[in-house]
Amino acid sequence: MIIFKSIKYKNFLSSGNYFTEIPLNKDKSTLIVGQNGAGKSTMLDAISFALFGKPHRKISKNQLVNSINQKQSLVEVQFSVGKAQFKIVRGIKPNIFEIWKDETMINQSSHALEYQKILEQNILKLNHKSFHQVVVLGSSSFIPFMQLNAGHRRNVIEDLLDINIFSKMNIILRERNSVLKENINKVNNDTNIVKSRIEQQTKYIRDIAAVTEENKSKYESQIKNARGKINKLQNQNNELSKELESSTADDELKELQKQKNKVIGDIATIKQEMKAIAKRGMFLEKNDECPTCEQTIQNKDKLISDTKNEAYQVQSSLNMVESNGTIIDNNIVSLETVIAKIREKTDTINANNREIVSLNQGNDELQKYLESEVSADLSGARKDLEQMDNDKESLFEEKLKLNEQFGYNNVIAEMLRDTGIKTKIIKQYLPTINKLVNQYLQTLDFFVSFNLDENFNETIRSRHRDDFTYDSFSEGEKQRIDLSLLFTWRQIAKMKNSVSTNLLVLDETFDSSLDHDGIENLLKILHTLDADSNTFIISHKGDILDGKFESKIEFVKDRNFSKIKN
Repeated sequence: MIIFKSIKYKNFLSSGNYFTEIPLNKDKSTLIVGQNGAGKSTMLDAISFALFGKPHRKISKNQLVNSINQKQSLVEVQFSVGKAQFKIVRGIKPNIFEIWKDETMINQSSHALEYQKILEQNILKLNHKSFHQVVVLGSSSFIPFMQLNAGHRRNVIEDLLDINIFSKMNIILRERNSVLKENINKVNNDTNIVKSRIEQQTKYIRDIAAVTEENKSKYESQIKNARGKINKLQNQNNELSKELESSTADDELKELQKQKNKVIGDIATIKQEMKAIAKRGMFLEKNDECPTCEQTIQNKDKLISDTKNEAYQVQSSLNMVESNGTIIDNNIVSLETVIAKIREKTDTINANNREIVSLNQGNDELQKYLESEVSADLSGARKDLEQMDNDKESLFEEKLKLNEQFGYNNVIAEMLRDTGIKTKIIKQYLPTINKLVNQYLQTLDFFVSFNLDENFNETIRSRHRDDFTYDSFSEGEKQRIDLSLLFTWRQIAKMKNSVSTNLLVLDETFDSSLDHDGIENLLKILHTLDADSNTFIISHKGDILDGKFESKIEFVKDRNFSKIKN
């Protein structure tokens, strides 16, 4: 329950630069009187402005500042909710908005609108319209319940029954469903993308497989041809190697070289011998006696003849040796030709071996490519396709979960609609509401049968079962209905402990369409209100109502400023 304790204001409407303070829970009933323009209704505007940032009457925010001082307009209202003590401070020029709880100001880091939501939703738990349906009646700017449209009627009832949480839940649910729809659309888009990628990857794998098979055939043919060439080269090498193995040319050449070296030595020896013979022959021809022993050479002619014969024989030997050398040279030349051919065969074998090595390396690389790289490309592509299939499956599962959640949310949304659980709760309270309204109508000497349905449409019948509407009644009868609804809402609020409050303000209710009996009956109702109710009656009829309430506040004008008369 909200217990309003005090309201004070300065430079607000007609009040001056000093606080006008009114206790709100001091007396059970208080009469507020004064001449027109004296500031009787200012209290109601101040309370409304402090709580909701806007006055009760249709006055712009700029007009709330005192027109003479034009600044430092300030309103402060104090109340309690349970054990918690609250103070709301709101000002204009400068703008001020503070919420105090137990002498500590609530953090103002949030935006002003969010700050206001904290006040209305977490502390007061009622909005501007609901506040005026439960607290205020009779002002010219007040719109009675019966003049509200169906939507606003519903808001008031939901606040009273504390079921507006379902509306808030429905709003949250719609927001979540909106996010779910976005997520579902995203999953659908992602699924379509994955499906497209899967189709492309499948075609890619088919293409790779076709190319792989083609390359495999081509490379296998190349390997086969290379192996055939290797076999041919190896066979050639084998034949050449056999020929080389059977050849003795090198040994023969070595032997001939030995023989030639011997011939060369023999020729050199023979030539030395020939030089000696020639020297001896020349000596015999030139000399008759020995220069050493100085004796006459005997048989000189025979010696010369023998020397000539010896020279002839040695020359013959030389000719023979030289002839043999020529034969050996010819044989060497022949052997060198043979050896050159042998070297050609050896070079061919070496070249063949190099080509065999190269062909084997090429075959190994081709085989490795066939066994690994080509297969790896295909294997990698298939792994990618498998991952895509897994992604598709995950997206499908996610979509199922999202759709399942969306289905659950739709069921909950159906329950949270106005025609759902809220209507069921309202239907439970409608008999009580209608009973209370009719009891108050009877107290006010208005004997009709009044009923609201779950859509908050009224059915009004007379004792003779004639049907009426709210608009068909006189202003005095309408006011009796409005009063009955006001007191009913306060009873319901107290039953639910939702927007129950001590404060009740009747603004010029006694000055309007109520006749003498209506006034007396209304006074009876006011005097039967709970002890924790604090009622303020704003009226011009101070002469009629004077002495009928516990206290009285009179507002007067003093030098163009409104103040409470001492």
